[in-house]
Amino acid sequence: MAKSVQPLEIPDVARERLRILFIAKHALWGGGMHPEDGNHAIYHHEVRRALEELNLNLRLANSFDALFERPDADFVFPLLNRGGFVNSEMLIPLLCNMHRIPYVGAGPFVRGLGDDKAQSKTVCAQIGVPTAPWVCYRRGAPVDEAECPPAERWVIKPNASSASWGIGDAFDWAGVEHAVADIHNQGHDAIVEPYLDGYDVQVAFISIDEPMMLPMLIYEREDPSRLWTYYEKRDLISNNEKSSLQRFDDPEFGPAVAEMAMRVAKAFRPFDYGRIEFRLDRTSGDINFIEINLNCNLWSEKVMAKAAEAAGFSHAQLLETILADSLARNGFIVL
Repeated sequence: MAKSVQPLEIPDVARERLRILFIAKHALWGGGMHPEDGNHAIYHHEVRRALEELNLNLRLANSFDALFERPDADFVFPLLNRGGFVNSEMLIPLLCNMHRIPYVGAGPFVRGLGDDKAQSKTVCAQIGVPTAPWVCYRRGAPVDEAECPPAERWVIKPNASSASWGIGDAFDWAGVEHAVADIHNQGHDAIVEPYLDGYDVQVAFISIDEPMMLPMLIYEREDPSRLWTYYEKRDLISNNEKSSLQRFDDPEFGPAVAEMAMRVAKAFRPFDYGRIEFRLDRTSGDINFIEINLNCNLWSEKVMAKAAEAAGFSHAQLLETILADSLARNGFIVL
């Protein structure tokens, strides 16, 4: 299972000397829910406040504009992952590379590989990690029924979606075709895969020289067959389903999930922090890779922070550890 990990601290001299740019869509938000992004605004405000309390030499920005010209910064902590256009997750790493400014998180190619759900499944299949069959219908390419994996129920979503944006299901080819067309009309590629019974096991990683696994968690749900929507995850509509995020220390399935997760993490390193998701069917014993989310949500209410809490980290310690290890990896400090 997960190794014991200890939080890292940024040396005081580095706090004063290094100019760190925190860039997030709601970095300048005053707190509270956002009418379109919901609790995402609360999340960005919370991280900003936590970074301020670390007494960093901090700059703030809430748009890509801050990087179109070289900023007055030595290092970037980006949370602007959903920029409102396709493949926006790669833009900040690319702009930072252009200015030769290091940053928290994976490089643009690896970010793209992780955000492309179909290609990340290809990586996992290549390294021997089970993943259910899938097909990616790229926008502008044929949508051929013969390429669709057989199933009684399919899940269809944008190939680079986050927080379950655009997710839907279908029970026949007409429904699949309609869902794919809707996603294409919104400018995105669509991934289609059979619906898998079971529960979602969440495996969070931080880096301390190498990928370090935090305690695994599982969503225990009243009705695991019901799809969670973007609006529910962002608290924009109420969700009456009983669910809870619990420690996953299952002696039967835990070691297998942990071993698979570590293989995936090593295939994508270095990425500083991220979350890998598996679907576990306890009845059949099947474990399947679902997705990897590099530079995932760091809000104190989400998986990353809850896993860190289970490892004994406060939310502030989680953020400082991620930042400290990334600074060390990029040669700014010695730990």
